[in-house]
Amino acid sequence: MAETQFERLARLLPDGRGVWIPMDHGISSYPEKGLERMDEVVDACIEGGADALVLQKGTLSHHFERTGWNGFICHVSVSTVHGGARAGEKVRVATADECLFRGASGCSAQVNLGDEAEPEMLAEMGELTGEAIALGMPVLGMIYPRGANLVVADDDVTGGVAHAARVAWELGCDVVKVPWTGDADSFAKVCATVPIPVLMAGGPEGGSFTDVLSVVEQAIAAGGGGVCMGRQVFSSDNPAARVRALRAVVHDGLSAAEAAALLR
Repeated sequence: MAETQFERLARLLPDGRGVWIPMDHGISSYPEKGLERMDEVVDACIEGGADALVLQKGTLSHHFERTGWNGFICHVSVSTVHGGARAGEKVRVATADECLFRGASGCSAQVNLGDEAEPEMLAEMGELTGEAIALGMPVLGMIYPRGANLVVADDDVTGGVAHAARVAWELGCDVVKVPWTGDADSFAKVCATVPIPVLMAGGPEGGSFTDVLSVVEQAIAAGGGGVCMGRQVFSSDNPAARVRALRAVVHDGLSAAEAAALLR
């Protein structure tokens, strides 16, 4: 019997929290540090205890067939650095049915709020959640307030991130990925905006991963549901250790300092 949406969510987000590692970056721009050894990195993240890996459909098929693992989520949104003025426009390249057929346990799509193509991206997200619910497939919404037309109210301390979370929920997403807002108080306002898990994005690779763990600790304390963090993990020489450290903060309640010991 096929899993229900509730059962898939419970598996991908045990106790409502998750360590999700997106690796869809290679379609946007390549070379991408870490993704030239993708088999190795995927295996390391699974070994480290990642709850889900977010991949584009071709790589998902490859890794599902290779590993048989049931934690893959298919990202259906695409643009590349070669798109010029339209590089921020994400187009949809798969249906929920195709994601399921390829071995995915969930779907993912992106909307860039404030982009000229925002209306089309919103429509595609709404279509995806409609397809997915009929199949029992949870949907991750990657919502970024970043376009040239973005309007942020003067009293919005979240910089539009709370609105991003709200967009995901109101369009039927089961989980939302948003940027860190800069401090725990503002991120708490984001988490209080919606009843779905809020996963924090990782941002570009660089700096100390112990500092990253400190931000994750703050996000969890503010009500966050975990992380959806790519480059911070897959560009590392030891992705498994970074996943274990993230799990220690997200699932086990360890402090950043305690979790950092797992990196050594």
